[in-house]
Amino acid sequence: MKTYHAKPTDVQKKWLLIDADGLILGRLAVIVANILRGKHKTMYTPHIDTGDNVIIVNAEKVKMTGRKLEQKTYPWYSGYTSGLKDRPAKRIISGPFPQRIIEEAVKRMMPKDSPLARQQFSKLKVYKGPTHPHEAQTPEVLDIASRNPKNKR
Repeated sequence: MKTYHAKPTDVQKKWLLIDADGLILGRLAVIVANILRGKHKTMYTPHIDTGDNVIIVNAEKVKMTGRKLEQKTYPWYSGYTSGLKDRPAKRIISGPFPQRIIEEAVKRMMPKDSPLARQQFSKLKVYKGPTHPHEAQTPEVLDIASRNPKNKR
C-alpha cells in the first residue's frame, strides 16, 4: 500500500464564512488554524497547502472566558530603547482594529514562521462588521457554534 501525497493540482479550495458573534476566541482560532492548514481534509499533506480560504465577520463580538478580557495583554515594540509596550485585550477589541485579536490568535496556532505558514495564513480574511467584499466567491457558511455547546457564550 502506497502513501498518498497530495499535489498542488489536486487541491480544491473552498471559501468558508464564519460569524464570530459570541464565539470563544481560543476555540475559534483552533478550528480556523486547522481549516487554513487543511487538516480537516483526508488529502492533508504537511508540505502542500491543502487548506481552504476563511472569512470571519463580526470580529468585535468575539468572547473570551474568565478575566482574560481585562488581564490578557498584547505586547508590541516601538523600536526605541526600552520601548516594549503592551495593550490589554479589552482596549484592542473596543478600538478601531478588533480583527487583530483573532488574527494574532490564529497566527500563534499555525506552524512557526516559514514560507508555507505565511502562504496558509494569507488565506484568512477578518472583518470588523457583518459585511465583507468576498460575495463573488460564494462562501459556504460554517456554523461553529452548533458543533459544541462550549464554543459559544
